Amino acid sequence: MNAMNGPTPTPAPAPDHRTLAVPDLSLVVLVGATGSGKSTFAARHFKPTEVVSSDFCRALVSDDENDQSASGDAFDVLHYIAGKRLAAGRLTVVDATNVQPEARKQLVALARQYDVLPVAIVLDVPEQICAERNAARPDRAGLPRRVIQRHQRELRRSLRHLEREGFRKVHVLRGAAETDAAEIVLERRFNDLRHVTGPFDIVGDIHGCRSELETLLTALGYALTRDDAGRPVDAAHPDGRTAVFVGDLVDRGPDSPGVLRLVMGMVAAGHALCVPGNHENKLGRYLSGRKVQHSHGLAETIEQLEREDAADPDFRARVREFIESLVSHYVLDGGALVVCHAGLPEKYHGRTSGRVRSHALYGDTTGETDEFGLPVRYPWAEDYRGRAAVVYGHTPTPSATWLNNTICLDTGAVFGGRMTALRWPERELVGVPAERVWYEPTKPLASEAPGGADGRPLDLADVTGRRSVETRHMGRVAVKEENAAAALEVMSRFAVDPRLLTYLPPTMAPCATSKEEGYLEHPAEAFAAYRADGVRQVVCEEKHMGSRAVVLVCRDADVARERFGAPEGASGALYTRTGRPFFDDPEMTERVLGRLGRCVGAAGLWAELDTDWLLLDAELMPWSLKAAGLLRNQYAAVGAAARTVFPGVLTALESAAARGVDVADLLGRQRERAEDAEAFTEAYGRYCWPVGDTTRGWPGESEEPAPGRPGRADAGAGGTDGLDGIRLAPFQILAAQGRSLAALPHDEQLALIDRLIDAEAALASSPADGDGTYLNRLLAPTGRLVVDTEDETSVAAGVRWWLELTAAGGEGMVVKPLAALLRGADGRLVQPGVKCRGREYLRIIYGPEYTRPDNLARLRVRHLGHKRSLALREYALGLEALDRLAAGEPLWRVHEAVFGILALESEPVDPRL
Repeated sequence: MNAMNGPTPTPAPAPDHRTLAVPDLSLVVLVGATGSGKSTFAARHFKPTEVVSSDFCRALVSDDENDQSASGDAFDVLHYIAGKRLAAGRLTVVDATNVQPEARKQLVALARQYDVLPVAIVLDVPEQICAERNAARPDRAGLPRRVIQRHQRELRRSLRHLEREGFRKVHVLRGAAETDAAEIVLERRFNDLRHVTGPFDIVGDIHGCRSELETLLTALGYALTRDDAGRPVDAAHPDGRTAVFVGDLVDRGPDSPGVLRLVMGMVAAGHALCVPGNHENKLGRYLSGRKVQHSHGLAETIEQLEREDAADPDFRARVREFIESLVSHYVLDGGALVVCHAGLPEKYHGRTSGRVRSHALYGDTTGETDEFGLPVRYPWAEDYRGRAAVVYGHTPTPSATWLNNTICLDTGAVFGGRMTALRWPERELVGVPAERVWYEPTKPLASEAPGGADGRPLDLADVTGRRSVETRHMGRVAVKEENAAAALEVMSRFAVDPRLLTYLPPTMAPCATSKEEGYLEHPAEAFAAYRADGVRQVVCEEKHMGSRAVVLVCRDADVARERFGAPEGASGALYTRTGRPFFDDPEMTERVLGRLGRCVGAAGLWAELDTDWLLLDAELMPWSLKAAGLLRNQYAAVGAAARTVFPGVLTALESAAARGVDVADLLGRQRERAEDAEAFTEAYGRYCWPVGDTTRGWPGESEEPAPGRPGRADAGAGGTDGLDGIRLAPFQILAAQGRSLAALPHDEQLALIDRLIDAEAALASSPADGDGTYLNRLLAPTGRLVVDTEDETSVAAGVRWWLELTAAGGEGMVVKPLAALLRGADGRLVQPGVKCRGREYLRIIYGPEYTRPDNLARLRVRHLGHKRSLALREYALGLEALDRLAAGEPLWRVHEAVFGILALESEPVDPRL
């Protein structure tokens, strides 16, 4: 801009300049004689990957792009490639002569098959120019002139018929100058509003119920604007929310014109979007003068419009114009949301065709009729597996219910039900009751309508074969086919009810191998690693020696049944890190869940977190509770053999030494081996104890029990409630109703857990449930220490704490970033936690004699890269499962991530890490 003389004038376009509008998802068919410049035109205006050339396909199948005998196969390849691109939602350009109607017919059919618009761009270039261009090409210098002439004749015959052939747009460029000056402009499809991100309030079928609509909009926070006659003509939300109407604004109800006036005003003001319903479609045809049956409420709407004519003669014309402007469906919020009237399978999202519009308006029917004479609709929502949430109406249902990431908002307001809206992205339902029954339904509202059914079971195809799971925090995570097969074996034969299996915890990598004398793992390595990742504050958490447990606890069995589909009497689930139930006896599981649920209530967390259920990560003790077979067959056998053999060996060597035989070195080595074996037995023995009546204690029990083991003080003279000896140490609340808590800092997490433990202590001070039964202690606290990785004093304190913990018999600790969900300077996730196990505990893992210098030197050659990668991938999948669960996504979507974790667990990795 020139500050003195004003803006610089825009140069006038050249006389031959043409702007060609092309939908951003379409099949563009170039039409022109050989030599007309189609390939040059395509290369100038489109990406190389967008252009599919018949010459190139001919060369693919015959090594010669001019071999006309290969044309049949070449066009088979061309159509195949074009079809794959269109199926993937990619703009596709066909570079071929396409002057023959039969060739174009196949391409129009291809566009219709994939529900995209066919667009023709005709290059009408004079014969002489075509001939000169061909002559300049060595491979076509000998092309007969008659070929060009034939192409020109066929082109002339075609020009008038292209639109009738099915092309939605036809651009004809006449002459070389106009062709060279043309400009392609990609148009966004009318239904593509991905750039509009809301938030939205999506309103279900209204059917002329203006008063209920006003009440609902007011409940949603909208301020109504009225005209001089007091009629509502607009409504705006103070927070800038946008209303979206799913259609069926008219018919059956008392004031269809009033509904239209309000919705039309909101749309015109930019406060709302609207898609057409089948009733608007029928009304629009009536207003256009077409013959339609005055049934299903249209007669009432016509009568209401006739009364409107006297006060507002132009109202009908505005209604007709409004209906004609409506688009079949909208894709919103970055593609995460699709709104239409009757529902839409994923393959139709963002597509444009009569078939798409018909499905959006009417749904799909089976061709049958029910006992009321109404068409039987195909339950498309039960098969839906799309990522986008589909919100629709059309089929009245008693209540709005999510089904496979779809929800029907038609809750029969005009039939005396409710008018319902969905807040997005909150996924919160808001409804108001109908003021009366305005229209008697042909048949009763039934829960069999899509959105009110449970849907079909999980599909095997969702998890078998090689999989790639898209995660928010790590992109795509691949799952190998063989790993998926191994996971399927566990999931199908041993796991808890899949409806309750909403999360699996990730594996955890150990800290880097230590070079400290006598140690394989040492906390200094963990602190140094996080410091290198830019993590300053970490929390060290006591590592309980038990079995990893996931606990789904609901306020009661009704919540578990309604939210998760739990079997009768179950109030949640308690399962291992591979999804297996902890207890064979469901009654024992319910005792644990019942106790935990009481503690959650006593701690006030149900109300504070505004939830009826919680998902927790925990450790269940003793280790022997779940690992009895492992202890008996692997560890106890070694300890028993050592205790049997070494006394005799040492006695014999000592006797030999007493006789003067030089066995001092051998005797010393055997004594060390015996000590190591005894240390091995003591190491695993610390984490094993019987469960039952703790008033009797255990053989050899000292007055000071090992960390995590319940002492005699935990039992009382009042008896037992069946949980004696069992300890549950929760250390993280993973999710609650409507939210994932995985990003909550760990000090805040542990503070919530402490409240549960304090609540149990308060409950234990009085008889449980007033029946005189003693309430023993189930919940175990988790010791913790916050360390500043950049402060040497703080780091030294962390090392001392670990040494004291392990010297007292503890397993070790887990070091985590205090602020969860951190990324390094490279933008990648840092390890969510690393375990640092104690010297004596590692004796269980690596064998009684692992601390010998030569053994330590060999064991220090540990390859941790795969384990760390596995831990991060499983962590990302776990976060994804929690996000999907909190968002209310369908079970198959949650299970996709959960199943991926289980599959990754079968990847080969050193089990000692």
